[in-house]
This record gives sequence, structure tokens and C-alpha cells, in this order.
Amino acid sequence: MKILFKKPSLCLNWRPLKTAFIFTCFCFASFLSLAQQSHVVSGTVTMDNQPLPGVNVLIKGTRSGAQTGVDGQYKLELAQGDNILIFSFVGASSVEKSFYLDQDLVLNITLEEAPESLEEILLTAIRVDATSPITHSDVDKEDLAKRNLGQDLPVLLNYLPSVVTTSDAGAGVGYTGIRVRGINAQSTNVTINGIPYNDSESLGTFWVNLGDFASSVESLQLQRGVGTSTNGAGAFGASINVLTDNISEVAFAEISNSFGSFNTRKHTVKFGTGLLNEHFEISGRLSNIKSDGYIDRATSDLKSYFLQAAYKGDNTLIKAVVFGGNELTYQAYNGIDATQLAEDRRFNPSGQYTDEEGNTQFYDNEVDDYRQDHYQLHWNERYSKQWTSTVSLNYTQGSGFFEQYKEDEDFADYDLTPIEIGGETINTTDLIRRRWLDNDFYVLNANANYKDDNWNMSLGSSYSYYDGDHFGEIIWARFASNSETKDHYYDGNGTKTDFNTFAKATYRLNDKISLYGDLQLRVVDYETTGLTSDRIPFNVDERYNFFNPKAGITYKINRANDLYFSYARANREPNRDDFENNQTVKPEQLNDFELGWRHNTEQFRLYVNGYYMGYNEQLILTGQIDNVGNPIRTNSGDSYRMGLEVDAALAISNTFSIQPNFTLSSNKNISTFESVNGQVLDLGKTDISFSPELIAANAFVYQPKDGFQISLLSKYVGEQFMGNTENPDSKLDSYFVNDLNVTYEWIPKSIFKSVVFSALVNNIFNEKYVSNGYFGSFDFEDDTSSTGISTGYFTGFYPQATTNFLAGVTLKF
Repeated sequence: MKILFKKPSLCLNWRPLKTAFIFTCFCFASFLSLAQQSHVVSGTVTMDNQPLPGVNVLIKGTRSGAQTGVDGQYKLELAQGDNILIFSFVGASSVEKSFYLDQDLVLNITLEEAPESLEEILLTAIRVDATSPITHSDVDKEDLAKRNLGQDLPVLLNYLPSVVTTSDAGAGVGYTGIRVRGINAQSTNVTINGIPYNDSESLGTFWVNLGDFASSVESLQLQRGVGTSTNGAGAFGASINVLTDNISEVAFAEISNSFGSFNTRKHTVKFGTGLLNEHFEISGRLSNIKSDGYIDRATSDLKSYFLQAAYKGDNTLIKAVVFGGNELTYQAYNGIDATQLAEDRRFNPSGQYTDEEGNTQFYDNEVDDYRQDHYQLHWNERYSKQWTSTVSLNYTQGSGFFEQYKEDEDFADYDLTPIEIGGETINTTDLIRRRWLDNDFYVLNANANYKDDNWNMSLGSSYSYYDGDHFGEIIWARFASNSETKDHYYDGNGTKTDFNTFAKATYRLNDKISLYGDLQLRVVDYETTGLTSDRIPFNVDERYNFFNPKAGITYKINRANDLYFSYARANREPNRDDFENNQTVKPEQLNDFELGWRHNTEQFRLYVNGYYMGYNEQLILTGQIDNVGNPIRTNSGDSYRMGLEVDAALAISNTFSIQPNFTLSSNKNISTFESVNGQVLDLGKTDISFSPELIAANAFVYQPKDGFQISLLSKYVGEQFMGNTENPDSKLDSYFVNDLNVTYEWIPKSIFKSVVFSALVNNIFNEKYVSNGYFGSFDFEDDTSSTGISTGYFTGFYPQATTNFLAGVTLKF
């Protein structure tokens, strides 16, 4: 038996990389030959008779463009012929200008303050702008729509820097997960319209409860690292801030249908009344997504809705938003071992049992059945050009269960009394059980913002209260003993209050330097009573006081380049599962240093960011999961994550661009100890679990005409370990996956405003890869061991789908 583990060397799969390189060279050669005669377009953008810096000037149908400097001026080199430029600025109405270019042109633009800027007030407390010293990526609804054919939101974010995604069912529908910089979902803060979405007890984010939510997203921002202060649990690797649909001033209706592999289909209906009497709007969405899953029996049935009623005045915006859904998913969290992976990678052991004749059967209702409804009320007010405020209320109600067939369960584990039948004592039984979660979540947010030529300041507070009941019931038993249907065999409760208050500001010292500061105080109280699902008394009463300071500086070298540096501290409490596994678990602390350079020109964008994240008592994944698939974490003492992120976009021509990004990182536990055969071994510095050293992505985007786009999307994830001992048996191999995405918008002359055709071919080279799994050790009796006990290992793998497709049509009225 191996005791000491040596880390395998990083070995890239060069065959697909070679294919991609040849394709890249071909594209360069082909599209460079299309170069046309060009001319210069330049001018000044103003608002309120003043030059306006930071205006985005975009060539329509591309990602290319420029940004105005401090003098409000811009300059672009465009091909001769018909051109369209879009001028946009936060808080201003966008301007679209079309023109024929046959010589150099001076084009001056005036922007006007947009009434819909009230929508942005909701985000001032949690988002950052393009010049902030916070590492981030922005995604708008147009980006999401191109691939929104039924897969969950994390999968749609797969090609952002430092992101790794996975799917239990293998095809991106159902339970999906996202890791940023190697950090799990429990350490990613998610807000929807500023309201915390992470589950208060588990700290996880369950997108499966919000099927097709991407269809109701206006925009989102992914902040990497600690980021700015936000509501809810602190961000330890990333935060995702989601804004739902804006008000539509004109009436609309949409019908979307998509179909694909594994009997996957999505049906969506959207509508909006437009502004009624110039003040009122009602809009909504109904969706249903079904899939059989790539993994056997890993079915999903996701029903969801979104309804919004809004009032908009000159300085007031009030929105009532209700959304939610019901998910019914057959479980696939058990994974498969290495033998099964080689023989039948689509095998699913969930629900497996042996009947009375000794035949292997699968229980047909081993499902997760959960409903979640969110009720939000937002009041945004603008008092002057400088002062705005927002107040938000939220109530979330969730209820559902996980159902299982269990064989030969001991009566004592369910508080049942042994019975006698024919003189024989019966104390075990086959049974069907449900483990329930029924919870309520209340939130109050309030913040105010002041903004002038030099200052951008926000003050805010948030208070939330969570009350969750955990209980189990037996709905059938072969021998029921003294039980009655719906009797609870365990009951537990968890309550949590979370209060935070913050003050943050950006100060423009001069035309070159901007300073950023952010102070947050967060107070958390968590209390549990009753029993765990294993009928163990579970009593926690903890209070945490966290102080999270942040500071940064941005230096503008010139119109195209700026440098930034930031420091941020974050503290985060353990979750319910951490306490169940270790009553003495400690909160974790992070010191995050970010240093970046941003370069923006009309043809080339390059963002380079270096980070060092130093942890104290980081709650890292051990690699193991509990009996319902939740990851088990443990404090790791001192550890760090250090890396370099590069995100770029190169416009080869007006019709073709390349958008690569990659992350090189080192993620280490300073000291790792492992118990082997009764002895504790010091393994020294080891890799942190689920933290690949290389993550890379690229998009080749070809847009021969407005409304028609072809994209080749590539993702490489380096090898990673599922445990923290660098045991070779715990290694997940590297993988390189390519997707092809095609969208075409047809503008008919009548009936429809437009018809959008979309197609997505995932994993076009049929890569057989695994993106996630689990790993652990167990002790067993061994006569050859000096202690009589030896240690063995178990592994589980979650295979992802081979080549598959999705295709859809959206009818817009």
C-alpha cells in the first residue's frame, strides 16, 4: 500500500491543442486576407454640455470599439463602407449612429440622461464600474441568450476567466456547480437584485431551484476574489451579482422552444405590456425544462416563473418581483467508481437495491422534490443628480424533500420498537424515507448613494433572518412497528440572523488617480436545536463579529491603459454541515491582494491580473461527501492561492475576433497531515483539492453579417486532485472541450418582429472527461499490518456528456 504520495507531473493533451492551433492559423490566414481600406472616425461625446469620459463606443455586431478619454474624445479606424456605432454610458440613453464611410470623419455625439438609469440604483451598493480596482467580468442578456437553450446559469458562465463548471447529470441541466479560482460554491456570494441567494445554512447556491432563470437576467457581474462589500455571506473566491429584467417601454411577447440530446427540451413564454400611461409595466415568464440526463435516470423536470409589476416616475422606480420554481430531479450525486467509469460511464447507482428474490432493482422515485418562491419589493429614488437611494424587502419560502428506498435499516435508527412475528424478533426493515427542509427567509436592504465629478459614495445596511425546519418521515415500511404514516423520526431547527453595515467610496484625486475604500461590519448569529438526520443531538449557538476592510487605487496611464491595486479582508462563518462534522470548527479568514493592468483600444483588449489570497483556517473540501451528496469541508490552517489571470479580445477584422483567457495558479496547503495505518504523517505542502493549476478558454467569433454569428468555444482545465494529500488515485485528468454555437436572427416583413434560430453542439470532438468527483479513506482490518488496521481509499467520478446538441427557435412579437 502506498503511504507517501508523489504528485504526477502536469501533462497536457497536445492532440486537441494542436488541432486548435491549426484552426487558429487557418482563421488568421483566411480573415486577414479580407482586410479592407479603412478611414478614421473621431469626435467628442458630451452630456450637459460637458465632455463625458468613459463612454463605450462599440462597432455594432462586434465586441470591438473604443472608450472616450478624460476629454470626452474617441478615435476609431473603420473599414470603408456602411458602418454603425453605438455610444453607451451608465445612466445615459444609448445612441446608435449609422453612416457611409469613404473618408476620415468627425462625428460628435451628445448623450442625454436616461430615465431607465433608475434601474442601476439597485446595483450601486454591490457592483463596481470598469475603472474600479476590483477584478471582474460583466455579462449582459445578449451574451447569455446566444447559448440559453436549457442549461443552468453556471454552465452559461463556463468560459469566463478562472471558472470551472460541472453537472451531476452530465449535460448541464439539473444540479450544476461552479468553482472560481478553485473555490467551491459555498464560498461564492450570490445576490439577485441585491438580495442574498445563498442558502443561509448550507451557504450553497442551488440554481436548480430557478430553472431557466437566465431568461430573466438583464445583466450580471462576476467579481473574482473578495470583491466589494455585498449582502449575505462573505465572498471567499467570487461574487455573482444578478440584475433581473429591466422595464420595457414597448410591449413585447416571446415564445422560445428548444430541443436536444437526452430528450432535453425547454419551453419559455415571455411577455411585457410596455409602459401603460407612461408609468406602469407588467411583464413575466413561464418556463418548463425537461431532460433525461446523460447519466442514466438522472432526469430533470424544472418548472419556473417570473412576474414583475413596476411603476416608474421621473425620479421614482418601484418594482414588485415574484419568481421561483419547482424542481424534480432524480439523484445522481453518488457518482461511479473507476471500474464503472471504464465499463459504463453513464451508469447511475442511485436508487439501487436488491429485492426479495435477490434481483437488482432501482427505486424509481429516488428524487429531490423542492419548491422555492421569492417575493421582492424594490423602491429606487433619485433626489437629485447626486443623491439616490434604494430600499428592498424580500421573503423567500422553500419546502421540499429528498426521497430514498433503504434496505435492512435498524429500527433503532428511526426510533422504532422491535416487534415479534411468529416468535421471531424483527428489528430491521426495508423502508422509504423522506428528508424534509422547510424554511423561511426575510431580508431588508437599504442604501444611499452620492455621486459627483470626484466622489462616488455608498452607505448601506442589510438585515436577514432565516428559520429552517429539518425533519424526516417514513412513508412506507415493510415492517412499520409502532410508527404511523408521516411520523417524524427526527426533528431539528436552525435559525440565523445576519446584519451588515458598510460605507464605501471612490474618490477621483485627479485625472490620473482614483482611490477606493470600503469598510464593512458583519454580525452573524447561528443557533440549532433538535437532532440531525442521523438522530444525533445537534446544538449550536454561535455569534460572529466580522470586520472586513478593503482599499484600492487605480492609476490611469493614458486613454488606453490603467493599473490598479487592491487589498481586501474577508471573514466567513462555517455552514451547518461543517458543524455537523466538527463541533469545534473555526471561521475562516482571507487576505486578498490584487494587482492588475487593463488595456483597451478599438482593436485589442487585454486585462492582466495577479492575485495572492492568503488564508487562515480556510474551509477546504476534503474530497468526501456526506450521505446526501453535500461536500465535506475542514479547516486547513494556513494556505494560499496565487495566480495570474489574462483575459483578452482581439478584433482581426470587422467580422472576426478572438477572445482568449487563461489562469495560471498555485494553490497550496502549508502543512498537510494524513492518518495512515494508525500513524499521522506530515506530508508537508500539498495542492488544495479541486484547484487546477491551469484553466484556459477561448472563443473564435465570426459574424459575417448583423444578426448572424458562429462561435467556436474552447475550454481547457488542467489536472486536479480531489483530496489534499496528492494521492494519485484522487487525481482528475485534464480535459479540453470544444463547443460550437450558431445564432441567426431573421427579420420578417410581417407577423414577427424577429425570429431567432440558435444551435449549440457541445463537446464536438467527443472528449470523454470527468469534471468533478469525490475521494476519501477508510480503515479496515488487516492481519499483515503491525497495528491490525490498514487504510484504503474510495473514489467517485461524475462523467460529463460526450458530443450532444441543443437547437431552438425564439419568436419575438
